[in-house]
Amino acid sequence: MLKFPKGLILAALATSALAGPSFAEGFGLGRPATEAEIAAWDLDVRPDGTGLPAGSGSVLDGETLFSENCAVCHGEFAEGSGNWPKLAGGDGTLADEDPLKTVGSYWPYLSTAWDYINRSMPYGNAQSLEADEVYAIVAYILYSNFLVDEDFVLSNENFLEVEMTNAEGFILDDRAETEYPIFAGEPCMTDCKDSVEVTMRARVLDVTPEDESASAEPAEAEVVKVAAPAAPPEPELDPELVAAGEKVFKKCKACHQVGEGAKNRTGPPLNGIVGAPAGAVDGFRYSKALEERAGEGLVWDAGNLKEFLAKPKSFLPRTKMSFPGLRKDEDLAAIVAFLEAQE
Repeated sequence: MLKFPKGLILAALATSALAGPSFAEGFGLGRPATEAEIAAWDLDVRPDGTGLPAGSGSVLDGETLFSENCAVCHGEFAEGSGNWPKLAGGDGTLADEDPLKTVGSYWPYLSTAWDYINRSMPYGNAQSLEADEVYAIVAYILYSNFLVDEDFVLSNENFLEVEMTNAEGFILDDRAETEYPIFAGEPCMTDCKDSVEVTMRARVLDVTPEDESASAEPAEAEVVKVAAPAAPPEPELDPELVAAGEKVFKKCKACHQVGEGAKNRTGPPLNGIVGAPAGAVDGFRYSKALEERAGEGLVWDAGNLKEFLAKPKSFLPRTKMSFPGLRKDEDLAAIVAFLEAQE
């Protein structure tokens, strides 16, 4: 950066200001922006769709575009990578101590996603995407959040028809009208009430039992126990195979959790999955394809799991899971053994 003496800068400014024809109106620098120049920067899209260009893009096209332009930071399935933001998941977590705020769980307006991607993404190459490409990427993000099906095509015409999960989760800030006047006066510091007295006690509120014996445990009734026939012992899992499966599971950890405290993410937790009926995890929003198979009685036994994990889209057309599948038989046997060990 070039540096000039302070006195020289002040003298130059004074000379230009006094000599300029528009001294009385300003410094006479620059000119008003033209309408074309303003339009080039005026790219914002409003929640009501104002500012959206004509165009459309499908989930399938968006999957490819997302992989090429977004996955390096946001993961192949919008699950996030490293410290980069997660764009999918978090449904039902907003009341948690550490909520996961994503396009699907938190954002009330779809225009926020479209506008930001259109103006600021991809990182380092902003505004390089065509309108149709932005529509496709947004469609894929919606699909990753179970908000649309895989055959969905997003366009400026159906943009407002997409129902965002947290659309009713925000309110207008009306505190200036409803609260500020209440607290605008001088606070009362002394003699604010005529009298202060105890009006009710815990015993009256039924918080404290009247009779201590009422809370005692009832006497145990005599129970006659009949021994059930012993179940045949389950075959023990091969520890080496389970350990190999844990390594294979690293390909699944972006979307699924196992073990104590496992929660819904982009995919459901997989504790106890072997032998469980399909679509049985509470609180997880499954694809319509899986819900249909679950209604037909699909059970995730070892055979079905191996077949599904080998070719997910062949076993379950229109599945939400984008993982291409495991090709090696030894990997399939190992992952099933590892999942079987997760009770």
